[in-house]
Amino acid sequence: MEREEKETRGHIGIVNLEKRDHPRFKVDLPIEYYPSELSATLTGRVLNASVGGLLLYISDQVEIGQNLRLKFSFFLGSEWNTIEATAEVTWMDIHLGKDWGDYRTGVRFVDISPENLTKLKELLKRLSE
Repeated sequence: MEREEKETRGHIGIVNLEKRDHPRFKVDLPIEYYPSELSATLTGRVLNASVGGLLLYISDQVEIGQNLRLKFSFFLGSEWNTIEATAEVTWMDIHLGKDWGDYRTGVRFVDISPENLTKLKELLKRLSE
């Protein structure tokens, strides 16, 4: 009896299986933030944004699950816009790049006014064009 061999092929390429609820857009904006229990304002950078949350580079270590109050501003056309929101820290890792902060931190919005959400959506719409 002849033995039948099955041909196997290797798959080449990279598949990104990460699933996001909202597309992210690259930005580089200064941000002010502070944990709800502190009154001192800390600063960092927003490196990407979506309707659901932000990627922050900050110099202070925060806890996963901790809420941060956020404030960032940007020009849209000729208009200056400021967004304030509360966000929950969903993940954090150490980033050793310089000038952006030591901790790369993902946050999701837990409290953002309809007016601020509209401003954010308009910014993201402009970035996608």
